[in-house]
Amino acid sequence: MEFNFFGLIIGVATFLIIGLFHPLVIKAEYYLGVGSWWLFLVAGIVGCVATLLVADTVISILLGVFAFSSFWSIGEIFEQRKRVEKGWFPANPKRKEVKNYLNRDTADESNSMVHRLYLCSFLWDYFTKILRFLFM
Repeated sequence: MEFNFFGLIIGVATFLIIGLFHPLVIKAEYYLGVGSWWLFLVAGIVGCVATLLVADTVISILLGVFAFSSFWSIGEIFEQRKRVEKGWFPANPKRKEVKNYLNRDTADESNSMVHRLYLCSFLWDYFTKILRFLFM
C-alpha cells in the first residue's frame, strides 16, 4: 500500500504560511504603519504570477497560498491599526503617524478612506483584466 503525503505536506505548509503572516502583519504595522499594505499587494501579485509559471503542482499550490495570504494581509494591516487604537497592541512611538494621531482631522480621514477604496477598486479591476487576458 502506497501513501500519498501531498495532502499532509500542503496542509502543514499552509498552516505555517498563514501562521507566518500573523507576526508579519503586526511587525509591518508597528514599524511601517498601514502604508505597508502595498508591500503585501506586490508580494501577492508576484506569488500569483509565480504560481502560474511553476510546473510542480505542490509548489504551485503553496505559492498560491502565499499569494492569497498576502492579499488577505492587506485588510489585516488596517484591522491591526484598529487593534492598536483600542490598546490591544502597542503603538510605535517613533512614527509620526502615531504622534499626530490625536491631532487628526476626521474629514481628512474619511476622504483618505474614499481614496483607498478607489485605489483598491482600480487595482482589483486591473488584476482581473490581467487574469482574463492570461486565461481567455
